[in-house]
Amino acid sequence: MELDFERCYRAVDSRDQRFDGWFYTGVTSTGIYCRPSCPAVTPKRQNVRFFPSAAAAQGAGLRACRRCRPDAAPGSPQWDVRADVVGRAMRLIADGVVDRDGVPGLAARLGYTERHLHRMLHAELGAGPLALARAQRAQTARILIETTGLGMAEIAFAAGFGSVRQFNDTVREVYGATPSELRVTRAGRPVASGAGTISLRLAYRPPLPAAALLDFLALRALPGVEEVRDGTYRRGVRLPHGAGTVALTPTDGHVAATLRLTDLRDLAPAVARCRRLLDLDADPVAIDATLAGDPALAAAVRAEPGVRLPHAVDGFEMAVRAITTQQISLASARTTLTHLLATATPAPPDEDGGDTPGLRAFPTAEEVLGAPDSAFRMPAARRQTLRTVARAVAEGDLDLEPGGDREEAVRRLVALPGIGPWTAGYVAMRALGDPDVLLPTDLGVRRGAGALGLPDDPKTLNAYADRWRPWRSYAVIRLWRAA
Repeated sequence: MELDFERCYRAVDSRDQRFDGWFYTGVTSTGIYCRPSCPAVTPKRQNVRFFPSAAAAQGAGLRACRRCRPDAAPGSPQWDVRADVVGRAMRLIADGVVDRDGVPGLAARLGYTERHLHRMLHAELGAGPLALARAQRAQTARILIETTGLGMAEIAFAAGFGSVRQFNDTVREVYGATPSELRVTRAGRPVASGAGTISLRLAYRPPLPAAALLDFLALRALPGVEEVRDGTYRRGVRLPHGAGTVALTPTDGHVAATLRLTDLRDLAPAVARCRRLLDLDADPVAIDATLAGDPALAAAVRAEPGVRLPHAVDGFEMAVRAITTQQISLASARTTLTHLLATATPAPPDEDGGDTPGLRAFPTAEEVLGAPDSAFRMPAARRQTLRTVARAVAEGDLDLEPGGDREEAVRRLVALPGIGPWTAGYVAMRALGDPDVLLPTDLGVRRGAGALGLPDDPKTLNAYADRWRPWRSYAVIRLWRAA
């Protein structure tokens, strides 16, 4: 990926937080790399190099700045937006696929040879898949060192390292300190209580209208799976090595996250899914600039800048929700899904040892397939559609996860009986993270368009919405809010 030196240097000189995660600043005179907004004195031009990834900076022999913590910066927005192989690879690496399945597993998921995948990633990011996964393991290790009281050997294997020696060498190389020294630097900070409980901060690019985000999630919250209470969103999640729960509280400058994990190896995937759920890697300034160019949306953008597009922690769950919501209200769909949930999976005990049932993950495709007809309080045709989708996901014929091919997933969805353009579009928008989906036949979209003085006829609205590209999904969120 080409980085224009002058533009990058101006961003560093102005300490512009919007560029955190877009690139990294390497300072050759000190041997460190920083995020663009680092508060340190701006380095001289002749001592600066710019890198497209933290892994590339580490590969050049630089260590992470302890002041600005570049590894804690928001992710680059382009990996959420891009639907090409590199974008898909970055989402899969963030979800821990390399740690679980190795580079061969990543290449197989993407349909490319290991050599060609390495070549593409190195051309874009200055580092191959192993180096990118190594940088993520180092960040996971730092979080565990600073937020838990676990022993170093436990942390090493929880973070995905093959040995304690590899863990020690990597941490010393990346952070310029031993694991024990990193733990000393966090002395005095509270450590989350409970086995497998981790508290951390999730960075984002401001602005972030927390009320709008929580309102969206609360309106669609499924009892037993998720809830919004006292400014915090909580939900159960299914992770590669076990179940867990997350509690996310948006605040000024970051989202406070408390993760309860069955297996600490799931920390990196849990963080990646929480970030995707709240759309924390988005570039709200770029999105709002495009939408505000339309006079019909300009006032809404000014009044509430930075509105996010919540995604999904489970693609199959989002497909089930979309199919169930066809032609019925959100309230009716919630009742139907609650009954399915109660039949398909037992309620877990309360996390704090009380009598109140805890939050659980949404049923898997296999569990939905095994549920009796009585679990589906819906027309027989819709029940069959749900089972058809569940079978396709369970057999690997339909990939609805972040690293899936968006166009292929939509093509396979609409080929299934009972699934039309609205359902496929909704799944693409929220499960697959496509930023440029319009739902012109959606009743809420049409009402919102009418409220803003826009055409509410689907065909006319579809043509009008070309001016919102490539952010039509975010326009849909604003139209829903206008309705």
